[in-house]
Amino acid sequence: MACHQKSLISLSLITTFLTPYSVAATTPRTPDKTVNCEILVVGGGLSGVATAYEGLLAGRTVCLTEITDWLGGQISSQGTSALDERPTQRAKQFYSRGYLELRNRIQRKYGKLNPGDCWVSDSCFLPRDAHNIMTQMLKEAEKRGRGKLQWFPNTVIKDLAISEDGKIINSAIAIQHQPATGAPPLNTATLSQTIEDAYRYENSPQLSKTLIRFLPKQTKNNTSKWYVVDTSETGEIIALADVPYRLGIDALSYLEPSSSSTTNDSYCTQGFTYTFAMESTKDPQNQVMPPFYPQYAPYFSYELARLANFDLVFTYRRIWSPQKGQPTTFNGVKFTAPTPGDISMQNWTWGNDYRPGTANDNLIYTRQQLQTSGQLNPGGWTGGLRTETLRKGEENALAYYYWLVAGNTDSQLGAGVKQPQPNNRLLTGLNSPMGTAHGLSKYPYMREGRRIIGRPSWGQPEGFGIWEIDISRRNYNDEYYRKNLPADMYRWLTAALAGLEAPSVISGQISPDKVMRRSRSTIFPDSVGIGHYAIDFHPCMTKSPAEAPGNTERAGERRGAGQAYPFQIALRAMIPQKIDNLLVGGKSIATSHIAAAAYRVHSFEWSSGAAAGTVASFAIKENIAPYQLVDDLPKQEPQLQVLKRLLEQNGNPTAFPDTSIFNQNWEDWR
Repeated sequence: MACHQKSLISLSLITTFLTPYSVAATTPRTPDKTVNCEILVVGGGLSGVATAYEGLLAGRTVCLTEITDWLGGQISSQGTSALDERPTQRAKQFYSRGYLELRNRIQRKYGKLNPGDCWVSDSCFLPRDAHNIMTQMLKEAEKRGRGKLQWFPNTVIKDLAISEDGKIINSAIAIQHQPATGAPPLNTATLSQTIEDAYRYENSPQLSKTLIRFLPKQTKNNTSKWYVVDTSETGEIIALADVPYRLGIDALSYLEPSSSSTTNDSYCTQGFTYTFAMESTKDPQNQVMPPFYPQYAPYFSYELARLANFDLVFTYRRIWSPQKGQPTTFNGVKFTAPTPGDISMQNWTWGNDYRPGTANDNLIYTRQQLQTSGQLNPGGWTGGLRTETLRKGEENALAYYYWLVAGNTDSQLGAGVKQPQPNNRLLTGLNSPMGTAHGLSKYPYMREGRRIIGRPSWGQPEGFGIWEIDISRRNYNDEYYRKNLPADMYRWLTAALAGLEAPSVISGQISPDKVMRRSRSTIFPDSVGIGHYAIDFHPCMTKSPAEAPGNTERAGERRGAGQAYPFQIALRAMIPQKIDNLLVGGKSIATSHIAAAAYRVHSFEWSSGAAAGTVASFAIKENIAPYQLVDDLPKQEPQLQVLKRLLEQNGNPTAFPDTSIFNQNWEDWR
C-alpha cells in the first residue's frame, strides 16, 4: 500500500517541498524591545486563544500576537459570531473545557445562549462581546495557572531566525503598529489599505511601528527552549519558515476520491468572506449605491428558491434581537420575523463570499508566487496575500449590502425574485458590532489556508495527512465511483476502507463490491483532540474575476461535500516537517482540501489549540520534541499515552464516547 500511495501523493509535493529556507532575520534597525516566552502563539483566533489558555493554565509564559486588535478570530475580528456545531455533540456538551467555558460565558453575558434568535445556530451574538469574553478568559487562566500572558495586538511576524541545520526557530522579529501622529484611529481604513504597510519595518504617515524580537525564555539552569505555534488564519509561519505544505485542491486519488481535479490546483481554495452587520429600521433609509456596485451586481443571488426570502436571510445569522418578532415560516424553515433594532450578520455564499480561483486572482499566494514576489527573501515577507483580491472582497461585501437593500436582480433565480428592502442600515463606526469605521469585519472569515504536510508516517511515507476517506460518510460503493475512478484506484479505495480485509481486496480474493461500507471515521492512535461538522464547501469560481457575469462554481467541487462522522485530530497532523520546535493549530493542520472543509469550525479550532498548548507545555516539561511522541508509531509510545491522559484529565477529549475499532455504530451522531 505504501508504494502505491507514494505514487498518488508525490505530485502534491512537487510545488511545495523545494529549497529549504534557513536564514537569520534581518532588520533595518535594532529592535525596540526583546520579549522572552516559552510559547509564542502567532494568531489570536480561536485556536490561538485556546493554545494560550492551556499554556497559561500549565504555568507557561505565553506570547500571543494578532494582526487585529481583537481576540477570537472567527467569532470576533472575522465577524462570524454564530457557533457552527453539530446537534449530537452539542446535546451531549462534549467539547474541550475552554470551549464549554466560552459557551457558558456567552450564556451568562446575555442571560441566554442565543441573543440574536438566529436559526443557523444555537448561539449568535455580538463580535465585540466575544473579544471581551476571550480577554477575560485568558486573564483568569493566567491567574489560575500562575502563567504569564504577553498579548500583542496589531502585531505581525516579519522574519524568523532559523538554526543552520534548519531544525529550530531561534527567534522571531515582529512589527507592532499603532496610528501615526495625526493619523486616524486603527480600523478606520480597510485591511487592504493597511496590510502591506503593517508588514513594513519603516514608519509611515498612517502607522508608527514598534519592532519586537521574540526569544526563548531562559530556564533556571541557564538553558532555553520554546515552541512557536502557528494558529494564523492562512498558515503564515509555515509559509515564512518554508516547511512543506499544500494549498487548494488535491489531486484525485483513492484517499481523495471526490476531488474535482486529476491534478493539484493550488489556486482554488474555498471562498473568503468580509462579514458586516446591518440593522432593521422602522423607516426606510437613504441607500447610496457604491460606485463599484455594477461590477459585482451580476454575482448576487439568494442561490436557491427555498431560500429566496429576505427575512429568512436576515434572521439566518441575526446576532442581536432585543424584541422578539412574530413566528413565521418560509419553505419549512421556522424563524421569528425581524423587528426594528434587530442586527443581522451577513455571511452568504452568493453574496459577500468572494471566491477567486485562478493564478490571476487567488488570495493566498502559492510558494512559487511567494518566491517570485520576493516574499521568501530576508525581510521580504508581507503576509503572503494578494492585496488586490482583499480589496475586491471588500468591495464585493459592500456591494452585496446594497443588493440586499436596493437590488432587484438575482443571478441564479432570474427576474422577479429579489425586491428592495430599504428599511435597513449598514452599521459602521468604531463602536459598531464589527468595530470598524467602514462596517466590514476587521479581517475576512477564512475557510481555508495553507495546510502542512506532516512527517513521513507508516502508510504515508511522503508525509502524514488526514484525507476525505478518513471522515466522510459517503457511500463509495455508489455508481459514480465505480464508473469514474480508474479500476486500480477504486480497488485501493475499497481496500483502504476494508480494515482487516484490505489484503484480500488488494490481492483480488475479495471483490470491491463485497466490502462493507465503514461507518466511522479513522481512529488515530495519536489523537489529541476532536471535532465534528459536515464537509461544507464554498467553492471557488471558474473564471477570473470571480464576479464576472455568468461565472460558475468550479465543476465538481461540491461532490466532496456531505456529512462526516465525528473525527479526531492526530498529533502527526500538527507537526510540520523540518522544524522541530514548530507546532500548527487551526486550519493549517495536515488535512486534505476536502477534509479541511470539516476541520475549520469553531469547536475544532478550539480543540486543536488546546492540544497545541498542552503539547508545547508537555514537551518543555519532559524535554522531548513533539515528533518524538509519534515517531515509533504504530509501536507503543509510552510518553504519548501520558500526554493523552493529561489532555483527558484536563477536560480536553481526545476521542468521542465509545470510540473503538469494535464500535461501528455512528449513524446516530448528527
